[in-house]
Amino acid sequence: MIVVTGAYGFIGSCLVAFLNAKGHTNIVAVDDFSREDKAPNLAEKQLLERVERTNFEAWFTENAAKVTAVFHLGARTDTTEQNHQIFDELNTEYSKMMWQLCTQSGVPLLYASSAATYGDGKLGYSDDHQWSRKLVPLNPYGASKNEFDIWVLNQKETPPFWAGMKFFNVFGPNEYHKGRMASVVWHFFRQIRDTGKVRLFESYAPNIPHGEQMRDFVYVNDVTAVLYFLFERASRTKSGIYNLGTGKARSYNDLAKAIFSAMNLPENIEYVPMPDDLRAQYQYYTQADMSKLNTAEYDLKTLTSLEEGITHYVTHFLETGAYY
Repeated sequence: MIVVTGAYGFIGSCLVAFLNAKGHTNIVAVDDFSREDKAPNLAEKQLLERVERTNFEAWFTENAAKVTAVFHLGARTDTTEQNHQIFDELNTEYSKMMWQLCTQSGVPLLYASSAATYGDGKLGYSDDHQWSRKLVPLNPYGASKNEFDIWVLNQKETPPFWAGMKFFNVFGPNEYHKGRMASVVWHFFRQIRDTGKVRLFESYAPNIPHGEQMRDFVYVNDVTAVLYFLFERASRTKSGIYNLGTGKARSYNDLAKAIFSAMNLPENIEYVPMPDDLRAQYQYYTQADMSKLNTAEYDLKTLTSLEEGITHYVTHFLETGAYY
């Protein structure tokens, strides 16, 4: 059995679809299944069982001998949430429980960290373990992810293989339910569809023009492919924290132009003030250092370009309303 936590959400449900496509149907989906707006994410997936996240520890204790691997993608991901207790419970402490269960049972664990751990980026974006203890995230979400990464690096007892994946700016299908926390591609598509133009945040950095703020945007299909690659090679890959982006920062102007092109519409970009709650924690540049994943023999040339990813997302999902 393969366990996927957060299976009801964006990346988790895409991973389930990817696993199904690879012939894996013995999947145990773990999540809070109370939200009806997420139901389409798993509607046509082949699953062995669904387990409520609050029941998972008891379930795992009974079934550990049958579990091949755990993909722990479940988390509270709202970067504007300021309640540290929520992150302590759902991100840090739940992840520690998952680690301990997998360690005790000898089950490989792949878990979701985040590029939000890098804070303002002044220390760079290297996934070398020496930097984790020095990072200063800009919000409680990033802090919770970094706290767990540091805790992991201090553990003497570990699963037989583990990988903490620092996801950069992931976009793609099955994020319809995320609202404000959906990717900018989802938001910009809707703006263009409804108004014929897109609104980008003004820059408050004197050396960065409006719209030239840059991010490492990564298509969810690449995220699931990398996760599966590490799952298949667990016995011959070094455990550790890995960046998961493209290694190529692109501007919001580039992203907006790619969406207009995919929709076959003329470019129409407007620059607007940034909300106050984002301005103090805004990252002007992110770019994953992908050398560690490259060393693990993942072919970085197979990563999807921004234009290819946006075109596929827009034409196959956003314009049709389809789910992956």
